[in-house]
Amino acid sequence: MKNVLRWIVIGAILAALVLGYYWYLSNLDHSNDNESSKETKVEEVDRILNKDLDAAYPETPRGVVKWYNRIITEYYAREHSDSEITGLANQTRKLLDEELLEKNPEDAYLASVKSDIASWNDRKAKIVTTEVCSSNNVRYETVNGYECAYVTAYYCTKENVDIVQSYQEFCLRKDKDGKWKILTWRLTTGDESDYI
Repeated sequence: MKNVLRWIVIGAILAALVLGYYWYLSNLDHSNDNESSKETKVEEVDRILNKDLDAAYPETPRGVVKWYNRIITEYYAREHSDSEITGLANQTRKLLDEELLEKNPEDAYLASVKSDIASWNDRKAKIVTTEVCSSNNVRYETVNGYECAYVTAYYCTKENVDIVQSYQEFCLRKDKDGKWKILTWRLTTGDESDYI
């Protein structure tokens, strides 16, 4: 009888410990959860701004388009300070071909980026997903003596409650240093299943 009573007391103590721990977890202050998710968003802009594209430039045309997509996704992800937008635009310009840069001087390009971001904000739009075609689908050609690569990308954007899917084809040209730079891009057709 003493053994049964001892087991009942031990069971009651264990049950009290489990219930006490459950109560403790239920009443934890979760106010830091929002701060950590904000830090995650801020960290992406910091990662982009801190990326040394001069020393660690993407080696493939796909890699260049992936970095471009990361930057433009961040443009519309949240509110940014002027210095952050300027930094993101400068990082984007490092991915662009000299010919494209000549046609888009730095001040004009930055004004265009800010205008574009304002337009997206007015439409409550953001990029939800970007995907780049597989390396098997990158097309290489020589055009006017230049090595060029054609890379397609899939974009899923949200505007208010509408989901919009689009595809762009990028033409990249290899510069004198052997780096692939974005020369042009255009809307194209595509199949979402090619990117999943």
